Amino acid sequence: MSSEEPNLYFEIREDQWPLVYDDKYNVSFFGLERFHVFDSKKWGNVIRRLKESGLITEDHIVHPMEAQKDHLRVVHTKKYLNSLKWSSNVALIAEVPVIACLPNVWVQHSYLRPMRLQTGGSVLAGKLALDRGWAINVGGGFHHCSGDRGGGFCPYADITLLIKYLIMFKLIRNAMIVDLDAHQGNGYQRDFIDVAEVYIMDVYNRNIYPKDREAKRAIRRKVELGNKVEDLEYIRKVRRNLKEALAEFQPDILVYNAGTDILDADPLGHMNISEIGVVKRDEFIFEICKERHIPVVMLTSGGYLKKSARVIAESIMNLNRKGLIGRERNGKF
Repeated sequence: MSSEEPNLYFEIREDQWPLVYDDKYNVSFFGLERFHVFDSKKWGNVIRRLKESGLITEDHIVHPMEAQKDHLRVVHTKKYLNSLKWSSNVALIAEVPVIACLPNVWVQHSYLRPMRLQTGGSVLAGKLALDRGWAINVGGGFHHCSGDRGGGFCPYADITLLIKYLIMFKLIRNAMIVDLDAHQGNGYQRDFIDVAEVYIMDVYNRNIYPKDREAKRAIRRKVELGNKVEDLEYIRKVRRNLKEALAEFQPDILVYNAGTDILDADPLGHMNISEIGVVKRDEFIFEICKERHIPVVMLTSGGYLKKSARVIAESIMNLNRKGLIGRERNGKF
């Protein structure tokens, strides 16, 4: 890694929370973002609600650095990064065909730069979780991207990079990924096939994208669900399987991919989980990590309803009420 590139890790003030976000996370593409299923302002809407609730102020937030080429090369091939210089390739990943017609300099600034900033946020949040016991990147969770290919709105492999950074700097020996987005996390799974130090638990709808059989080889605890699964079955399976996973594997950090596309009526998840079901799901993950002294880093990942931002904000507020995050939760294990 070039010494000229800024380090994605840095110390934060004692009064700051390990809550990582920047206004530049939000995608603005001359209005074209309105034609995409993804709410390109979701991340900003989460923070706005947290501020309106009085839980945080601007001073609490940690602003990350943007992942640069040398950082990304820790995971990504040169060929893949070069492919992003062609707008047509980015259009396939973002699933916005009109992007193919735009100058790449616009694509880099309006879409890929926010994604690189969120990727830097995930890497920083991983380190902050070790320092404080927990961290949340209000963004990231690009679980369909691997070192040599993007897809499913995911241009950078932030989950793989988060873990590789921690191992590279000898901050951890192993990690567990708990992916509760509605979709199979095939990107990091391809990166960690046959990597014993990374335990993957993935709970997803087997009937939807990506149906990646090769990537499934990396999953150590696979929970495949059907369409329209509801709260009782979902929470029961998540609780049982995570407890069994932690009996098999003792991680130095738990990377929690907390997609809200499991919500009832989400156009891509096709599951029937209620808003309170999402809140209780997140509460359980943080609770079991606190009980077992496992640092946890949460990434917000997928979620394609306008109400997703409100549900994420309500979940974060609930975690604070339960004493699972906040000033009293800070402190290295």
